[in-house]
Amino acid sequence: MASVNTMEALSLRISVTDRCNLRCGYCVPGQDACDVEQDRILSDEQICRFVELLGRRYRISHVRLTGGEPLVRPNLPILIHRLRQTDVGEIALTTNGQCLSGKAATLKQAGLDRVNISLDSLRPAVFAAITRGGVLEKTLDGIRVAREVGLLPVKLNAVVLRDVNDQEAPDLVRFAMDEGVHIRFLELMPVGEAARDFDRLFVSSEETRARLRQWFALDPVASDPRSTSRNWLARDGRGRTAVVGFVSPVSEPFCSGCPRLRLTARGTLIGCVARSDGVPVAHFLRQDGGEAEKAFYRAVQTALGMKRGDGHFIQSTRMLVLGG
Repeated sequence: MASVNTMEALSLRISVTDRCNLRCGYCVPGQDACDVEQDRILSDEQICRFVELLGRRYRISHVRLTGGEPLVRPNLPILIHRLRQTDVGEIALTTNGQCLSGKAATLKQAGLDRVNISLDSLRPAVFAAITRGGVLEKTLDGIRVAREVGLLPVKLNAVVLRDVNDQEAPDLVRFAMDEGVHIRFLELMPVGEAARDFDRLFVSSEETRARLRQWFALDPVASDPRSTSRNWLARDGRGRTAVVGFVSPVSEPFCSGCPRLRLTARGTLIGCVARSDGVPVAHFLRQDGGEAEKAFYRAVQTALGMKRGDGHFIQSTRMLVLGG
């Protein structure tokens, strides 16, 4: 079992909604709306109380808001503004970008620092097929506006799928060079819906790097060893560059010393996305008093102790619920 040095800063992933405006095949079944009663979703007050309580015992390096699609949560800028008042470092957001162009400026004003944007394909038909209805141009507009308002660095996430978008990796790097953004290639994880077709669709990061080396010079970039992404600087024949990251939870696990905690929209604390267990904390966030706080910190310690050490994925919950 991996251990966590409690003196090190924690990285939080907070899911603010189970809902999404897309139905990506590796995330959620196409016909499942996954609507959750809104009284089961954590309120702004409960999310902020979670961050405040955690911050009393642990340093928090940054908070990333996820979903579902976080931009479908009503009044998200208000939550961001309230989180900005707490003792956290960076506040980031992971989004599919479909609604971003019209909201980016407001999010920046509320205190959002940067965004990660999903971009699995530059071909409209493939993009629509992977996302089951997404419009590529909307996401491209979101990327452009995010850069314009200063949500930097903009990082693009592409889940690599065999015989679907794996051959597009060089084009995505060229796009990153053109747009002045980072691109990260994510290995498919055998989690939730993706477990069913994992063997057929999985592409390792090394295979993607080998494809990119046919077109670019790749030089490793020093990074925090606890980071999920191993970064390289890609350079083309004209001297253009882009930071290219590889997130490799299957072929190159980054479990040792993992400082990440996930809070689901329903109030379950997840210490490891590969494991099937989590710790409910929502009821502690609705109570005041010393006993509730003591129970909360015990729950945090339990979640931190759930880091995997054997490299196996035993997670059946869909990513839509776990948070990205």
